[in-house]
Amino acid sequence: MRTAVIAAQDPPRTGHSGPLPPAPEQAEEHRLVFGGFAYTCRIVRQRAPRTAPLLLLGGSSQDRYSWQSHEKWLAPLCTLITVDLPGYGGSDFLPAGYDIDFLADAVQHMLTVVDMPEVNLFGGCFGEVVGLRFAQRHPESVRRAIFAAAAIRLPELYSEAVPRLSRTLARGDIEQAADGLVRLFMSNPEAGRVRRHAAVARLLQHQFMNQTPDDIRKAVEHNTRLMTHGCYRPLPVPAVPSLVFTGEYDTLCTPQMGRELAATMPGALFTTVREADHLVTVERREESADLIARFCTDRPVDDLPYCNRVEVPRARRAPAPA
Repeated sequence: MRTAVIAAQDPPRTGHSGPLPPAPEQAEEHRLVFGGFAYTCRIVRQRAPRTAPLLLLGGSSQDRYSWQSHEKWLAPLCTLITVDLPGYGGSDFLPAGYDIDFLADAVQHMLTVVDMPEVNLFGGCFGEVVGLRFAQRHPESVRRAIFAAAAIRLPELYSEAVPRLSRTLARGDIEQAADGLVRLFMSNPEAGRVRRHAAVARLLQHQFMNQTPDDIRKAVEHNTRLMTHGCYRPLPVPAVPSLVFTGEYDTLCTPQMGRELAATMPGALFTTVREADHLVTVERREESADLIARFCTDRPVDDLPYCNRVEVPRARRAPAPA
């Protein structure tokens, strides 16, 4: 195990809409190695935290910089941790033979090296897949769990789209692949009003069109990993305060899929965010940050103007893993 602080501030990243808040002086990066694969975590320190450090695990197309626009709401509360796990972002390529258990154990390795024995855990989309497995395998490290735009079975839309997108990428038709990915992640405009729908669609299109060959190679391997190993194992989940939410018009990981996930977690709450779809944390940044912050500091999440009713889905046997 080794760690090295390699940056005090982060450079601006392309693929984001609007100006980013200034990088805090206390931001630091650590280059780590797990199982022979190098990866990098980013830590924004809070010297007077109101709650445990918050670990943010984003989706497969997000990296450790993707949450900078949330920092102005979250960093005043606690230390923030983001990470490019092996196989993602700027970290080493990870062959698809390495499964979700490996990534979950990499998370625990990171927390051990940076000496953060317990965290509030957030996982969005693919980040939930890794985060839930991490919580199942290392329950002592989780104080609270929050998952967004999440499911415990591979959505049919995703399973149907992966072979088509892989063929398109193999042909080098990046524009067609980008169009397909935008349609996959975003709801049909006729489903209901979604905040910043057109702007976020343009942002995604730009992001996908500007992928490097390394990004594309990792994306293909990511899809192979999920299709090979699945996204869920019916292991015990720690009985910690838990919340699941998604956009009310999420057509990829639907609200019903979110309820299924919440039902596997002891006492978990579930809600949907109004005027949002699968990209709820992008379309409604301030609101999603507020929801995360409230839950992590034990403030009420009922009757929020941007959310629908808070539910407690009844525990039942989880669906068979996909």
